[in-house]
Amino acid sequence: MSGRLDGKSVLISGASRGLGFAQAALFAAEGAKILLTDVLREEGEAAAQSLRDDGYTAEYTYLDVTDADQWRQAVEMAVDKFGGLTTLINNAGIYFAAGLEDELVERWHKIIEVDQTGVFLGMRAAMPALVASGNGAIVNISSVLGVFGMLSAFSYHAVKGAVRTMSRAAAVEYGPKNVRVNTVFPGSVEAPSHAGSNSKDHDTVMSRVPLGRKGRPEDVAYASLYLCSDEAKYVTGAEIFVDGGISAF
Repeated sequence: MSGRLDGKSVLISGASRGLGFAQAALFAAEGAKILLTDVLREEGEAAAQSLRDDGYTAEYTYLDVTDADQWRQAVEMAVDKFGGLTTLINNAGIYFAAGLEDELVERWHKIIEVDQTGVFLGMRAAMPALVASGNGAIVNISSVLGVFGMLSAFSYHAVKGAVRTMSRAAAVEYGPKNVRVNTVFPGSVEAPSHAGSNSKDHDTVMSRVPLGRKGRPEDVAYASLYLCSDEAKYVTGAEIFVDGGISAF
């Protein structure tokens, strides 16, 4: 690899598998020190160990993204282990396949707590360290469903749309403090429990993807890599769609 993230220290939520681990592995290969966080303790430990086995600097800690104190502890761990924190990837999330009338109130509150409030708590906890780094970057993982309508994903639409606008607001507020905030919008991706695979109209949507296939976790990881590298030092408030072209319709 080319060392595009040499000197970077990165905290990634939901990093034990799928999109989160793809970003962790790519970032590590590009020179970053990685703190993988997840509620899947055994998988998270194994993921971090696999990176260390490959010669990279990686640690794991348990993180429930709905818990402000656990966010504080995770950020402190990154600063203590790596000497600072330059980069945050808000990747963790859950998904419920249900339309407006079928969605349950308790599930509505749960997905807001994880997918929306979790992003808020992460940005709030990490921001002092990112500002102190003098060159901070945040990538928030939204979804094409945060922008475009599809059947049977009402609550997911709501929270991923919120992630989009939260990212824009943070980009405006913290640009003057040299922290860039950008958003990646994956389409359907071949990854464990990825949103959209159980939607009733998933096959219909997939038939319209111009590139003719699902995305792969590394497709999303490369978009995040660019946004977190110094190649994107004049990019903030941006939105990158990694969806095979479905958003072009």
